[in-house]
Parts: sequence; structure tokens; C-alpha cells
Amino acid sequence: MEHKTVTKLWGGRFRQDENELMEQFNNNLSNTTWLCGPDIQGSLAHVAMQVKCGLLTVQEGEQIAQGLQGILADVQSGALQMTNAYEDVHTFVEVHLIERIGDVGKKLHTARSRNDQVNTDMKLYVKQQTAYVIELVEKMQRTLQEKAAQNPCIMPGYTHLQRAQVVTFKYYLMAYHGMLQRDKKRLQRALDNMDLSPLGCGALAGTTHQIDRAFTAEQLGFSGVYANFIDGVSDRDYQLEVMSAFSILMMHLSRLSEEIILWSSQEFGFISLDDNYTTGSSIMPQKKNSDGAELIRGKTGRVYGDLMGLLTVMKGLPLAYNKDMQEDKEAFHDSLQTVILSLCMMERMIATLTVKKENMEKAVKKGFLNATEVADYLVGKGIPFRDAHGIVGQIVIYCEDHQKAIEELQLSELQQFCPVFDDGIYPYIDYHNILKKGIKKEML
Repeated sequence: MEHKTVTKLWGGRFRQDENELMEQFNNNLSNTTWLCGPDIQGSLAHVAMQVKCGLLTVQEGEQIAQGLQGILADVQSGALQMTNAYEDVHTFVEVHLIERIGDVGKKLHTARSRNDQVNTDMKLYVKQQTAYVIELVEKMQRTLQEKAAQNPCIMPGYTHLQRAQVVTFKYYLMAYHGMLQRDKKRLQRALDNMDLSPLGCGALAGTTHQIDRAFTAEQLGFSGVYANFIDGVSDRDYQLEVMSAFSILMMHLSRLSEEIILWSSQEFGFISLDDNYTTGSSIMPQKKNSDGAELIRGKTGRVYGDLMGLLTVMKGLPLAYNKDMQEDKEAFHDSLQTVILSLCMMERMIATLTVKKENMEKAVKKGFLNATEVADYLVGKGIPFRDAHGIVGQIVIYCEDHQKAIEELQLSELQQFCPVFDDGIYPYIDYHNILKKGIKKEML
């Protein structure tokens, strides 16, 4: 830790300096440097409002705005380093502003508290990043659609991880497309819910200065302001809502990861992953491991943990602001970065995988996946479904004993179980014909 002494924004009331241990414990700059952009964005809107309301002269406003923009440019270029000598991003920006433009920089914080400032910063960051995640979800959806359209081949559908009924690889992938659509809606609803500006709420009770909260809200792209100042500074629901949506999204990616892990195994052999997104073994030269998918599956628990951590932080806090809330930033940022990396990795794995159509079709033919259609055929001949179900169960046992598929049985063999069978059974239970019937056409 760098031990350069920096004046605290709150130090006027204290007789002694902060203990070094407390300073280290209280410091969160190194883990929140990404807040610098939103902090300066919020401050620029605040300065514009101060000028509008007469709290600053036009010249003072221009001077502060230019100073803030210069700090941001230097941080982005690397000319100005953000170090742990500063308690937080807000201290870093304000100290450097005063160093650059003098005492006029001390007027920046008029009619504002760090409480409404930090929540405004986080709101801006969460809004921006949530919109970016939505873009990644949409990209993932497009990739699923493209890969699905290229591979309408038949494959087994599963329940209880047992072969159940015939579907298509296209239809299987599009199930995940549907899940992502719900994820996208959840994230969009979270954006709508968070669209209120905290700026102007002060520490918890507003300010006696004449300010224009609607103006800063509009400047920052919010549709309105909080009706209650206390709520405005203590609200962290928007992060929890986004992180909840992240958790469900990661659950969907984890389920798809499990499919990929199974499908790419030699036991299934349905797909082959691109070498770029797999790894090998240090001892077994034949191995090609689906580590990208396994990491997504593992990192899902990490996102869940971030959500539960922040829920636990918030559950017992009295109003309004408490320092516990500082823990929101690392939790959200970690969750966000994990989701972004996982979406990017999954999109690349899906885009580059190879489908082994022949293996999928072989698995279909070995799984009695047309058994339900045999029962439907019998129902069409007037047999009650429950009786038809029992008849087909006996046919499956017979097939297992004789190592045959249902469609390989002679008509005479089928008629041993029920005399209503005729030659029409064979086209009825052909797997490709099954998918052409009724609403099953949607699978093609």
C-alpha cells in the first residue's frame, strides 16, 4: 500500500489522523477504479446544474468542467494513476481537481453528499453495463439461431437423462434461445426499474440549496428522480435485481455447458468442440477437455455467491446509508465480469462446434424414441391410450430381448401384441415423418 498522506474529504471534525489499519480497511479505490468515468460523468451534470441554479458562475462551471475532463483524459491515457493513497474514487477526483484548478475546485461538492454521489455513480455504471450484457445476450441468441438453422438433424430428446422422444438439434438449441429471451426481458425490466436519479438526495435529507434534480436526471439519462431522499441514497435493489437476473442467466449457461460436456464426450459423440476452446491433459495425451464449458458451470456458483453476499449485506441495515454498502461494488463488478466472460466463451463455443449428425441419428434409432408414436397409432385405431401404453411397453421389452428397433419388427411380430397393426404403422413411426406431423413441424 502506498502511504502518501491525502487530506480526507471528511477530516475537519477529527482531532487525530485515521489509524493506518483503519485507513487500509476503509479503502476501496483499488477495486473500484472503474467508477472514475461514471463519477466524473455525474459531477459534470452536477456542475451544469450548479451553474443553472446560480451556485456557480459560468466561468467557475467551465473551469471545474475542464478540470474534470482533463482528469478523466489523463486517467484513460495512463498519465494519471489511481493509487491506494486515496480513500475512494471521489476523493481521488476531488483532490486532483483542487490541485489543478485551485480553490474553485472546492465548490464542486456544494449541494451534494458522497451518499447520493456514489449511488449515482453506481446507477450510471450498472445501467451502462446491463445494456452491454443485453447486447451480448442478443449476440448469443443470433449465434444459437445460426447454428440451429445449419443443423436441423434429428437427435434424441431426453428426460431423466434417458432417451425419450425424437427432436432436432435445431429445436434443442432453440430451447436455450427461449431461455435467453427471458433473461433479456429480466435485464430490460431491471433497467426500467432503476431509471431514477439519486443525485440531489444529499446524505439522506436533500439540501437547503435551491437545486434542480430533474435537470441533472435528464442530463444523466434518467427518466425521473426518487420521490424520497432516504430511499434514494439507501437503495441497492437495482444491483440485486440485475444480479438476480445474472444468476438465472448463468444457470441457463451452466445447463447448456452440461449439455456440451455430455455431447462432446466419447460416450455421446454428438458434437466436437473447436481446439481453440478446449484444453488437454498434462499426462494423458489423448485428452481433449471441454474446460470452457466446465468453467462456466463452475463460475455459476460464483455469481450466485455474489448475489447472496450482497443480499446478506443489505438484509439488516437501518436507513439510510451505512458503510456496509461499500461491499456492493466488488460483488456487482465480480458478478458482471463473470457473466460477460461466460457469455463470450459460450457464444464462441457454440459458433465453432461441429455437429456429428450420423452419431445423433444412430442414437435415435437405438432408443425406441418412436414408442410414443406407436401408442398414438394404436389410439387412432380405437385402442384406449392406457391400454396402448401397456401394449407398447411389451413391444419394447420384446425388442430389447431380440436386439431390434421397433421399426425393424415384422408386421407379424407386431400383430402378436395387437391385431390392429397394419402396414401403415411403418410410415407412421418413421422418425422423419414423426417430425412432419402436426405441431412437431416446428422442430424442423
